[in-house]
Amino acid sequence: MSDNKLSAKSRSDEGKGASRRLRHAGQIPAIVYGGGSDPQSIQLEHEKTWVASQKEWFYSSIIDLDVDGKLEKVLLRDMQRHPYKQLIMHIDFQRVNQNEAIRMSVPLHFVNGEQSPAGKAADVVIMHELTEVAISCLPGDLPLNIEVDLSKLELGDTIHLSSLVLPEGVEIPQLKLGPDHDVAIVVARQGRVEAEPAAEGEGEGEEAAAAPKAAGDEAADDAEGEEK
Repeated sequence: MSDNKLSAKSRSDEGKGASRRLRHAGQIPAIVYGGGSDPQSIQLEHEKTWVASQKEWFYSSIIDLDVDGKLEKVLLRDMQRHPYKQLIMHIDFQRVNQNEAIRMSVPLHFVNGEQSPAGKAADVVIMHELTEVAISCLPGDLPLNIEVDLSKLELGDTIHLSSLVLPEGVEIPQLKLGPDHDVAIVVARQGRVEAEPAAEGEGEGEEAAAAPKAAGDEAADDAEGEEK
């Protein structure tokens, strides 16, 4: 049994009023659809689901959804949150067919960055251009995440999508669209160089030259005043 498990109950009441009552009772209205079966309205305990929603697997893994004792394999497809409260308003789950490829966005895990030549250099910034990648695979081959090894990254290097080492059975559909879609994942750039402090005495000559000019201006003003 997977650790990525949620428990739910079926529900018959639908509509905004019913959903509002569920939320007041600490429940989340949700729906399960797809997989060749009719959509089913369900409800989940908010507290337990909220805790699960803080985990990475909640968004990128197949979930074992227990509905009234019947287990279904599902994927999270949509989750509506309250604008400012820590409150989940509604969830959509999609049933999974083990024999059909699915498309999911999975997180990228960047490893060995501190060990790389770029990571050891004080004046180099490692930019993460992407934090997740869309993949296609059978449900049984779905990885929790994909690692990006930065151990050999040097100043000026760029890691692209095509450089990723993918698990067996996993592919990136975007790469089939052509070279222009092989976007950068990581870039090692030169960091900002601070300006060197001015040498002692530098600029003093300019200030000294400006002083007589100011004094001359004052004398000219006095002369104009006497003429008037």
